[in-house]
Amino acid sequence: MLDIKFIRENADIVKAGAVKKHIEVDIDKLLAVDDERKRIRQELDAKRAEQIRRSNEMPRMKDLEREKLLDAMQQLKAGMAEEEERLKKVMIEWQQLMLTVPNIPDMSVPDGESDADNLEVKKYGTATEFSFTPKNHVDLTEALDIADFQRGSKVAGFRGYFLKGDGVLLANAVWQLALKHFSAKEMTLMSVPSLVRRESFMGTGYLPQGEEDLYKTQDGEFLAGTAEVATMGYHMNETLDADTFPIKFLSFSPCFRREAGAHGKDVCGLIRVHEFFKWEQVILCKAEHDESVRLHEWINRNTEEFVELLKIPYHTVANCGGDLGLGQVKKYDIELWVPGENKYREISSASYFHDFQTRRLNIRYRDNEGNMRFPHSLNSTAIPTPRILVSIIENYQQADGTIKVPDALVPYVGKNFIGGAK
Repeated sequence: MLDIKFIRENADIVKAGAVKKHIEVDIDKLLAVDDERKRIRQELDAKRAEQIRRSNEMPRMKDLEREKLLDAMQQLKAGMAEEEERLKKVMIEWQQLMLTVPNIPDMSVPDGESDADNLEVKKYGTATEFSFTPKNHVDLTEALDIADFQRGSKVAGFRGYFLKGDGVLLANAVWQLALKHFSAKEMTLMSVPSLVRRESFMGTGYLPQGEEDLYKTQDGEFLAGTAEVATMGYHMNETLDADTFPIKFLSFSPCFRREAGAHGKDVCGLIRVHEFFKWEQVILCKAEHDESVRLHEWINRNTEEFVELLKIPYHTVANCGGDLGLGQVKKYDIELWVPGENKYREISSASYFHDFQTRRLNIRYRDNEGNMRFPHSLNSTAIPTPRILVSIIENYQQADGTIKVPDALVPYVGKNFIGGAK
């Protein structure tokens, strides 16, 4: 959430940011409602002051005068009740409009409408070459009996899956290598809830706009699609010690997404599933743009380093304006090479938000001058499973149908090949 004072003083910049993000928002209407909110509050303050003044006069009045004053105060009280009801309605409209205002993208964010317009900023390795016709991960995993999609759909419905045998070993190996790699970055390890109350989703910006992609319980909680939501909620409504910044978390959780807007996309295999697992990097830092930029590069590089441990070709893209979410100032996507599709596939997103999330979550700190500030927040996927298995399996497939285990994962898998006797 942006500060209403900032929005009022920089309306043209906020409008331009929304245009760049291809997000529709009515800033003029928000400012008009804000004017009405302030006017009603001023009227209420004036009437409260009048009520206090008249109450103070009461003891000095005679009976007849006191009667007249009581009558006038009753009318004043009735008028205040009407004003308070009007303010309540205006506040609801004001809050709803405030929640629709997108954060302003950084000047370095490229223009564009969708992920097709994202800008490549780095490339690692080259497309894997094979002396045989490579297969996709669905055919490979089913042939090796390390995944079962048919029974997954039977048991869990659309996009359901089972991992089996060495498929489970491989997924667990990724988690363990990720734990070793990212925890060496001096992050606080967290295992966080997936079942989270609405306030944390509102605070992180996933609600109200993204509700269709969330699973909701009958009790009003939601299943999170990322550990970011619970981790950011951890310090909700708290005032933090500035000396502890930057606060760095490495959080693990099951994740759930309905993929409501992805009908017909990636319906087979492990690319786009409803239930998965993730390690997530989450950071809170001082409210300084340069610090956010520095840490954004750092968390993204952490994941690039992890992919390089696996020796999988990838490229990193800067997301265009139309591919940014409501609160993101800038975002990088790391995309791994998928031979079966002859293209790169997103495996990680790294974003920074300035104080957009912390303002909504009421996370604060006192700076060196004694001023209360909202810290900046950042997050990045450390690594998700089972999606990363797609690139591992397809890039490391052998002519005989086996899968070579990446050297970095061998200590955790306990073998060099999946399938066969090698």
